[in-house]
Amino acid sequence: MRKTIGLFAHVDAGKTTFAEQLLYHTNSIRARGRVDHKDAYLDSHEIERARGITVFADQAVLSYRGDTYYLIDTPGHVDFSPEMERAILTMDYAIVIVSAAEGVQGHTETVWQLLRKHGVPTFFFINKTDRVGADAEGVLAEIRMHLAPDAVPIGDSMTADGVVGEPLRERLAERDEALLEAFLEGRGDPAYWLEALRSLIREGRIFPCASGSALQDIGVAEFLAQLHLLTTADYDEEAPFGGRVYKIRHDANDVRLTFVKVLSGSLRIRDGVAYESGGIRYEEKITRLMTFNGSRSHAVDRAAAGDLIAVVGLSAAETGQGLGICTDKPAYEMVPTLQSKVIFAELLNVKDVLRAFQMLNAEDPSLNVVWEESLQEIHLRVMGLIQLEVLEQVAKERFGMDVSFGPPEILYKETIRAAVKGYGHFEPLRHYAEVHLLLEPGERGSGIAFASVCHPNDFSTGNQNLVRTHLYERDHHGLLTGMPVADLKITLLRGAAHNEHTHGGDFREAAFRALRQGLEKADNVLLEPFYDFKIRVGIDEMGRVLSDIQRASGQFEPPQTMGYARDRLRPGARGDLHELRDRACLLHAWPGQHPLRLRRL
Repeated sequence: MRKTIGLFAHVDAGKTTFAEQLLYHTNSIRARGRVDHKDAYLDSHEIERARGITVFADQAVLSYRGDTYYLIDTPGHVDFSPEMERAILTMDYAIVIVSAAEGVQGHTETVWQLLRKHGVPTFFFINKTDRVGADAEGVLAEIRMHLAPDAVPIGDSMTADGVVGEPLRERLAERDEALLEAFLEGRGDPAYWLEALRSLIREGRIFPCASGSALQDIGVAEFLAQLHLLTTADYDEEAPFGGRVYKIRHDANDVRLTFVKVLSGSLRIRDGVAYESGGIRYEEKITRLMTFNGSRSHAVDRAAAGDLIAVVGLSAAETGQGLGICTDKPAYEMVPTLQSKVIFAELLNVKDVLRAFQMLNAEDPSLNVVWEESLQEIHLRVMGLIQLEVLEQVAKERFGMDVSFGPPEILYKETIRAAVKGYGHFEPLRHYAEVHLLLEPGERGSGIAFASVCHPNDFSTGNQNLVRTHLYERDHHGLLTGMPVADLKITLLRGAAHNEHTHGGDFREAAFRALRQGLEKADNVLLEPFYDFKIRVGIDEMGRVLSDIQRASGQFEPPQTMGYARDRLRPGARGDLHELRDRACLLHAWPGQHPLRLRRL
């Protein structure tokens, strides 16, 4: 059985140390590394070791009691949240590490929201129980209050061979009528209750929680045994091939490596793989297959359903891309709200610099690298300053380029206030296309939505799909500041083509012209990013913090107690990014402030 397990945590919760213990207990490594010793197995990049944080979502392969586990250690810093979210696409199960000393922190809540969005069954491990001031029971109460009301302790509630104890059976019975009846009547052998627990975990109705200390190797081996008993995977190797791209990398020779989670069937060298990217249909042959274990790789001839594999031969597949019978591509929630320009010496060829950053953009599409022709500048989007510092190091190490970045600017977006129609007509010599669109304001955070009311007899389904593809293939810039248009519902009202003169690309021009003409007629609105965040502070500091939020033009909710820490409060707050960024020194002076997530309101 093949299972993919993801590790998630707020920075410095002990996630990488926990991963080292799992690798050690499965005989995957001979000695346990440490982040502070700069020898952790999964933090193999020099940048990660120098900074002491996880930057890249790297994977390890381990075997335990006959099953194969793919372990992915995800970044815990908010600047690398897009890397973390892309890794979620591979997960069968997730383990969220929470510090017993610090409790639930900002990024913990962000991780939890993303895992719930993607429906990933989740375990909790309360770490650092050996620390002074640690309170595992209090943190469990906090998890139940702020994350998962159905978090249940399993440490002493299940034996090593999978016998579920009566207290845990009672908790299971509370969540299912059939289980309640079996519990009251004393029915069900150990296998029955073990399978019931597995089912509730898979369905996201129970979230097992254990505790210990990864640094001192307390409770990790026991948790591993329970994880093995409570996780299952059901992949069909006989079905047609289906997979999903979750990562793009380039090797030392700049060969493109496409990392794929095989979801069904199998994949062999020289197999053809079909997929669609940018409105173009591709059918490409696989030339190499490799498995990665940390920084090491080795070639294989075949990958089966449930495997994580690196593929050579897919030239245009993007992260999130479905392959084979999997055709969907999910939308990501973690999006940058800052943009910056690349600064480099005149001695460097701009084409070489652009080519290098386009390669980085393939690996991290959230960068959205663009060449601004009018300014003769390379622009990209980032989550924060630490990401820019890492990009400087990456450019130096991989491409030998000394680059820097301009001051980050807020990435605004634009939308419209009321419905409007736009008409696009494209008819140069021997070309013809016409598109009529209805533009309507959408819900905040909805992005671009498309619908069609054209009848196939009037405008073919294929042409309707072409219009949709072209509207989605790039960002469309607004009229107020030139920022991307968002929160817009586009309805295709009418289209026209000519049997002889309509060619590929004609509907692209007509659709873009219709959208542009509609925006020119519309009442346009500028959207500003908002921080939605929570702060953990002592009661004595609360007045100053709330005053600071008001001075930053923010709003706050009534503070809540921390559950177990009655001397500390958590007010929820929100404010626009411009005001919060201008008062950055004020915000950093708040003890324990934790931005939760970004959203546009």
